[in-house]
Amino acid sequence: MTAIAHSAPHSSALPAATVRSQVSVPLRFVDGYATTAVVMTFHGLVDGREHLLLALGNWEQALLGGATAPLVRLHSECMTGDVFGSERCDCGPQLREAVERIAAAGGFLLYLRQEGRGIGLYPKLDAYALQDQGLDTYDANLALGHSEDERDYTAAAQMLHALGATSVRLLSNNPDKASQLAALGIATAEKIPTGVHLSEANSRYLAAKRDRTGHTLELGQAAVVRAAPEGSGRAPGHADMLGRVEALIPALRARAEEAEQLRRLPEGTMRDLGAAGIFRLLAPAGVGGYGLGAQTYGEAIRGLARGCASTAWTAGHLAEHAWMLARWPRKVQDDVFSGGVMPLAAATSAPVGSARKVPGGYAVSGHWSFASGIMHSQWALLAVQHDGIRLQALVPLTDLELVDAWHTDGLRGTGSNDLRADSLFVPADRVMDWAVLSGPDNPGAELHSEPLISAPMSTLLNLVAPAAALGSAEYALELFRDQLLRRNEKNGTITRQADYVPAQTRYAKASGLVATAQLHWQAALSLLPGDGPAASGPAARERASFRLSLALSAEAAQKAVRLAVAGSGASAHRLSHPLQRIQRDVGVLLSHPTLGLDPILEQAGRGLLGMEFTMPSF
Repeated sequence: MTAIAHSAPHSSALPAATVRSQVSVPLRFVDGYATTAVVMTFHGLVDGREHLLLALGNWEQALLGGATAPLVRLHSECMTGDVFGSERCDCGPQLREAVERIAAAGGFLLYLRQEGRGIGLYPKLDAYALQDQGLDTYDANLALGHSEDERDYTAAAQMLHALGATSVRLLSNNPDKASQLAALGIATAEKIPTGVHLSEANSRYLAAKRDRTGHTLELGQAAVVRAAPEGSGRAPGHADMLGRVEALIPALRARAEEAEQLRRLPEGTMRDLGAAGIFRLLAPAGVGGYGLGAQTYGEAIRGLARGCASTAWTAGHLAEHAWMLARWPRKVQDDVFSGGVMPLAAATSAPVGSARKVPGGYAVSGHWSFASGIMHSQWALLAVQHDGIRLQALVPLTDLELVDAWHTDGLRGTGSNDLRADSLFVPADRVMDWAVLSGPDNPGAELHSEPLISAPMSTLLNLVAPAAALGSAEYALELFRDQLLRRNEKNGTITRQADYVPAQTRYAKASGLVATAQLHWQAALSLLPGDGPAASGPAARERASFRLSLALSAEAAQKAVRLAVAGSGASAHRLSHPLQRIQRDVGVLLSHPTLGLDPILEQAGRGLLGMEFTMPSF
């Protein structure tokens, strides 16, 4: 690459800047995305600050004046968002998005040292404190004696002029950037908005940018709908929800190994799941959910498992538990769903704890295992027993002892640790009879119109493991195909496993097993009504076929995964290879009680023969 040693033509009213140095820097983001940037520094910038320009992709070709101008983003430094991942703004996600989009198109990311819209880091944090008291982001600046936005883009224009970039395609939602650049001799050939990176924490901030300074932000179409009122029309439908899941898959695959090492989901994954509205999927609209049905839920878990089985398992249960909380009386719902925030709760029933009556409530004791989602939850739903009656107690996680017990060979990223309590006081209004909660006439059924709120609890629980197994098998088949078609050079000869008959037959058999799993899955889902007026669980006469199809789907999925691993050679057993992780994850999934084949075959046989079930849970 030729060094740039002189200044290109620039606006006559603008002091000239020249490139001071340039160096190639490989970049890798926490989600696994990697690229290389040419980082440039400058002499002569008017404000004397150490701004950087990152040249990305085929930037030299873009400068030659081809069909399109270089893609450019002016990104103001944000230590809290860019470095620490703060969700109070959208800066970190915008930076990540911009690097990838500019690298693909060819252009420049200007990293401008203008913390807090130019007011500095400490004042920005002071402004945060004022925002916590009710001011928006602009009024907080004004209250501190600053302007709403103190950024000046003269140095940015100097940097672009130094490279000869007098016309750009501007990647920004902020109209002020294009206006300032135009006054400084940089034409905007096209304005391209960034994505809308909405979270629970930054919704007021983004709304202020839209309403106060005209930012291009279509918040009504963003991934998270904050406490959408019933009938607002803002919730996604089946296809939209599955599209959001599909968009998450690449990042989930990139973080799957990290999830294993952490033994919980990475923060980036939790942030992405929240932004996509996964935890809102089942909860009724009246508490800020989307009110979607069992079919959408099952397909969403299946899709997530094509990225990471631990993520699918954890997210599926957290979404299901929000739906369970919506079955409680209004007072409890007002507490846990306050402010439109979707509560995250773990639920565990094995072994059942004990409860004894005390004034005002119950004293609860027990050691509960397999609390999936507990590493990300604020609440726990605990099974307890009092005088032979099974109850469920809703307890803040801070009141419980978390026991680090999840040391397994598969689904390691779920962090399904144990919980312990000894004579913990739980108020009476946070303890409910399980038969009432799990029945069709639960208290939530009087508050919400969605039919699923009256469905049997087991309807959703029985979907999670087979959905995750199928999605994992589909991912394994994809990896197996890539392995067979990969070209290898040995002793000057290029070969592929796919050219050998044994590999062809293995792949055909694995494909057939996945197809079998898919057919059984569809047969099970066909017994569930859709997301419309009758979206409840299967009728009793259909439960035998429902459970049988789910079990046979998971069994075929596991066989397909085993065949894919066996046919992929020794490399598939390296810990860095996703196939070995998939095989371990599916092995744990098939050990879940909802997929215990022998009791399912027995009960399904009884049901299909017109005999009564002998297992109440069936």
